[in-house]
Amino acid sequence: MKVLLLLMSLMPLFSSLHAQAAFHFAIVTDVHIGGAASAVEDLQRTIADINRDSSIRMAIFTGDITELGSDAELNLAHNLISQLQKPWYIIPGNHDTKWSESGNQSFRQVFGAERFSFEYQGFMFIGCNSGPNMRMAPGLVPAEDIRWLDSIAAAMDPQMPVFFFNHYPLDEGLGNWYKVTDLLRKMNTQAAFCGHGHANKSFVADGIPSAMCRSNLRAKADYGGYTLVSVMPDTLFLSVKKPGFAAEAPWRVIPLGLRDYAADTTRYPRPSFSVNASYPAVSPRWQLQDECDIGSGIAVKGNLVVAANTCGTVKGIYLQTGRLRWTFQTKGKIYATPAIEGDKVLVASADSAIYCLSAKNGTLLWSFKTGKAIVASPVIDNGMVYIGSSEGKFRALSLEKGQLIWKYTQVDGFVETKPLVDRQHVYFGSWGNRFYALNRKTGALAWSWSNGSANRMFSPAAVFPLDADGKVFIVAPDRFVTALAADTGGQVWRSPGKIGREALGLSENGHTLYVKSMNDTIYALSTTAKGYQQQWAMHAGYGYDIAPSPLVEKKGMLYVPTDKGLVLAIDTKTKTVTWQHKLSNALVNNVVPLNDGSVLGSTMDGIIFYLQYQPRP
Repeated sequence: MKVLLLLMSLMPLFSSLHAQAAFHFAIVTDVHIGGAASAVEDLQRTIADINRDSSIRMAIFTGDITELGSDAELNLAHNLISQLQKPWYIIPGNHDTKWSESGNQSFRQVFGAERFSFEYQGFMFIGCNSGPNMRMAPGLVPAEDIRWLDSIAAAMDPQMPVFFFNHYPLDEGLGNWYKVTDLLRKMNTQAAFCGHGHANKSFVADGIPSAMCRSNLRAKADYGGYTLVSVMPDTLFLSVKKPGFAAEAPWRVIPLGLRDYAADTTRYPRPSFSVNASYPAVSPRWQLQDECDIGSGIAVKGNLVVAANTCGTVKGIYLQTGRLRWTFQTKGKIYATPAIEGDKVLVASADSAIYCLSAKNGTLLWSFKTGKAIVASPVIDNGMVYIGSSEGKFRALSLEKGQLIWKYTQVDGFVETKPLVDRQHVYFGSWGNRFYALNRKTGALAWSWSNGSANRMFSPAAVFPLDADGKVFIVAPDRFVTALAADTGGQVWRSPGKIGREALGLSENGHTLYVKSMNDTIYALSTTAKGYQQQWAMHAGYGYDIAPSPLVEKKGMLYVPTDKGLVLAIDTKTKTVTWQHKLSNALVNNVVPLNDGSVLGSTMDGIIFYLQYQPRP
């Protein structure tokens, strides 16, 4: 009631100061071009309204510009936003990056950048990317953006007032929020602005005044809207502005001035790594911190570990020591997990090329250029390379020379997954709500399957499919596990409830399918039963989790990667957790177990790790 009375008392003041303000700017967020039916018209109305208001100096777009980050959506959004007759600045949101068919190449190509910084009337404006990039997980400000933000903090006058913009709130929904707030607290940060939640919300992020702004979409109303920010000499006012109407009373008022964050002794929440002390038998043999994010799994063969990062660099690393052996540079971000066969390393890049490198020294043996970005992972089988792309095509190449053997050109949507290959078929899903089986020798379509959903986000596209007992197993974001007949594509069974998301694993004997749920539970299902049959289930202690990273069993131990940097090892006989180890607070891309119980893998925030397990006698 007191807040309401305060706002009512401010309404006359706000109206009188509106024309006399130091300056105004607009925040437009969660536009979702390609999603809601009204998205285009809502954006057009907002742009026209901003153009009409001569007092608005600029517009800041804080992410989710599109629904699925497709090239068509991005280009349409750019064409619309380009109608603005005043400066505008833009950053991506999770909808622009998670489902990006370009491997997050197109956003910066279409809009020129994924971040911004500039000075206006004595204020520094800073905005950056926040993912998640390609892999379903909590948001994550890329390592490159963290370094960039650090460089700004080090170079600028510590008393210059700062406005910070991000798509995610600076809280635990952003995996490395604390790295961002620690840097912002080194500056004179006046306020942090975000979108993502589609509704106005006032909060404080590690002591920093913060505001979540409403979506531009109208939802169930007649009009959408944006946020009008009025910067006075000593006060900041945030108001909803609906196109064609006067600005509403301020819903957030933030005093401006010198912020003495150094004097703030509050202990703000930080990720806990205390679990590692509870399991001393597992520890890093070595651990590397890459200079960029790593959005793909690692491959291991003999004494060679191969990893690739979002700066487009492929790295060969000595298994025993963690020392760098060789590097190879591509021209795009890499989200595809490499594959190793004999003396050859296969890796695909968002620069649209497939590369075959020497495992010995990383030199290029051959490359194959496609028509669009590749974010799908290759599989090598019997001298053949099988891989999908973002251009609606799937290919088979010869491993020796990289010659095209066949291609299938009727894929609906882009391919992100790692295909499954058996004696007859190649299986994979796409972001077009379809799952395909192609003849492995000719590339002819054997069958395709759909879960019947009209929502593209429920596509069986990120899961690595598995096979056993003549069945192919998948799970999609609709959270139903499905068993399909490998030869015909007929549905053998479908889980009666929503138990998974995108992460599956298979027992070494092929009799058990492991499913990681979003609610702390691992399910073990029979692969040989004629219908859905649960063998057991256990609460594993990882909490809420949305990581698509596959589960792996080795010598009776099930290794479970999570979206918060935690790896679990579960004894499948006793149904107990043998050990846990937290590496970071970001997605674990994959784990590769070795015969001695040690595991290797990588995390999205650029950690490559080798964990050794030495149980006490």
